[in-house]
Amino acid sequence: MTTSTRGAAKAPAVLVLEDGRIFRGRAYGAVGETFGEAVFSTGMTGYQETLTDPSYHRQVVVMTAPHVGNTGVNDEDPESSRIWVAGYVVRDPARVPSNWRSQRSLDEELVKQGVVGISGIDTRALTRHLRERGAMRVGIFSGEAWVGIRDEALLAKVKSQPQMKGANLSAEVATKEAYVVPAIGEKRFTVVAVDLGIKGMTPHRMAERGIEVHVLPATATVEDVYAVDPDGVFFSNGPGDPATADHAVSVMQGVLARKTPLFGICFGNQILGRALGFGTYKLKYGHRGINQPVQDRTTGKVEITAHNHGFAVDAPLDKVSETAYGRAEVSHVCLNDNVVEGLQLLDQPAFSVQYHPEAAAGPHDAAYLFDRFTSLMETALMEAERA
Repeated sequence: MTTSTRGAAKAPAVLVLEDGRIFRGRAYGAVGETFGEAVFSTGMTGYQETLTDPSYHRQVVVMTAPHVGNTGVNDEDPESSRIWVAGYVVRDPARVPSNWRSQRSLDEELVKQGVVGISGIDTRALTRHLRERGAMRVGIFSGEAWVGIRDEALLAKVKSQPQMKGANLSAEVATKEAYVVPAIGEKRFTVVAVDLGIKGMTPHRMAERGIEVHVLPATATVEDVYAVDPDGVFFSNGPGDPATADHAVSVMQGVLARKTPLFGICFGNQILGRALGFGTYKLKYGHRGINQPVQDRTTGKVEITAHNHGFAVDAPLDKVSETAYGRAEVSHVCLNDNVVEGLQLLDQPAFSVQYHPEAAAGPHDAAYLFDRFTSLMETALMEAERA
């Protein structure tokens, strides 16, 4: 990616999809070129959390909400230390942010971090195109340097970029060094969180429940995990194709073999699926936003949930499966398209969900899942004491 920041508001810009569809607009954020997988997010708020979610690494995010940037940017809401999206697409950016927490405009933040975007295009038409044709590679080219360049030449640049299928990206976004998020109040449990692209709110939600969270790099081994002497193990969200995550699958199988309470979110759900012997596959355009309906099959409750995933687990919805670690079943399902949204083992304390119960941004319907994890650890400790 090459960028400059001069004249962004007036610079011409063009968005080129790998199937040849082209949209023309104005630069938003930094001026230059960028590439990634074009995906759309249906959330009407929470753009700051979206931008800083490591799961969006190498993706160009199209916002379906027409007005973006109204509340500006602050230093409290980011989910990580930087913006991870490869590019940003909005229809009508806010001219002036208006919120008591705002410290600067979204445009200024995009410029500061060198994120190339485009505005002034028909994002509804672009979203409909992606729904019909599927997520695909895309390039954004802004600034005078691209004026006069033939569309065919821009398309060739887009087609030369790598696909998301087969991409192994977790190690690129995960922490390089272990760190600890202390429990809030009295410490009750110790949890190891394997960082595959973790969002900052996730260990915070656990800390609120008296959990001391040791966040380990994606390269951590089973020995690294148990060197902490954890009461439970957590596998985070993250970017890329789960079919490439052989190391994470191996580590999770080591945890399952010891029957330590286990919880996974998003990419962690796909890792659990693979660890149990199920396959994964790429969705046509994925689920991204904060308004996705999911049913918890264990209670019958329907939740409105936050999602960000382009891959899913291929597990049977209508039966209990026998695995190397005991019986497993689908615990949650998306009510829009019957995609697997959660797994649980019936013979040991392990479960996962495909969505984001930390709700940053998003509804809090699924916050109980952190309590469910806590209950599993409580039960395991009581059983250990009795033994």
